Amino acid sequence: MAAECTISTSINIKEPRWDQGTFVGRAKHFFTVTDPRNILLSNEQLEKARQIILDYKKGVVTAGLTEDELWRAKYVFDSAFHPDTGEKMLLIGRMSAQVPMNMTITGCMMTFYRTTPAVLFWQWINQSFNAIVNYTNRSGDAPITVNQLGTAYVSATTGAVATALGLNALAKHVSPLIGRFVPFAAVAAANCINIPLMRQRELKHGIPITDENDNRLGESSKAAQQAITQVVVSRILMASPGMAIPPFLMNSLEKKAFLKRFPWMSAPIQVGLVGFCLVFATPLCCALFPQKSSMAVSRLEAELQEKIRASHPGVETVYFNKGL
Repeated sequence: MAAECTISTSINIKEPRWDQGTFVGRAKHFFTVTDPRNILLSNEQLEKARQIILDYKKGVVTAGLTEDELWRAKYVFDSAFHPDTGEKMLLIGRMSAQVPMNMTITGCMMTFYRTTPAVLFWQWINQSFNAIVNYTNRSGDAPITVNQLGTAYVSATTGAVATALGLNALAKHVSPLIGRFVPFAAVAAANCINIPLMRQRELKHGIPITDENDNRLGESSKAAQQAITQVVVSRILMASPGMAIPPFLMNSLEKKAFLKRFPWMSAPIQVGLVGFCLVFATPLCCALFPQKSSMAVSRLEAELQEKIRASHPGVETVYFNKGL
């Protein structure tokens, strides 16, 4: 039996709380989704939020629930469960884990970049983490086999690490300041390799596309291409402030007496600086493109256009989850 209603049952919790047609609305949404405090929530808290949302979608409102509590439950639910499959996502793959994980890995990559073993180790750690994030935040609900996943992981990681080592070899012939930017160049190049490879199934078979009322119309590879391109751009820009600003600061700090006396402080300072940049860069770069992306029917594959025009003649625009 439905509990006594305390709030309206007509709030559209399938969509974010803020207008996703504006950058500011998307930024507010992603500041909530990427909030690192979300990873501290217990399984019990996650399940409670999930139950509130599932009940609400069926028209059942938990007794005493306020609108703010409903939205809070929605954002807890969104931070931990995949939007297409509904599965609980791997903890370190969630967007709320991006800041603590990335600040640690990026800070170490930028501190230990002078020797080949250190470059190899931290680039491998970074690409392994990226592979988990890219898999966790993929678009679509089609299963991916262990074999496909393993092949994608090995090729993505090998390509990214080889790029980093190549750039590191070149960096030995340039100034120390430019050498500090090698990890960023390697990360940018690696994102162009890692994301498409970890999501290659989408490029081959397409991702689900819907009309504005969430009616599934088919799968499109063209939509997958747009989705993955947008994710690559936002991930490179996400890494930029944390990898571009600290090198200048560290270059001048390392000349000061304090860091000469306490060289071990270099890594924690670098990690802290990267973390500060990422707290803002992560949600703002996720917000560059709407997560519910759209595309004109005329830009889809020819056979898919024909199918949609035959079955849904009024539809001019399709929508899809681009992933993160």
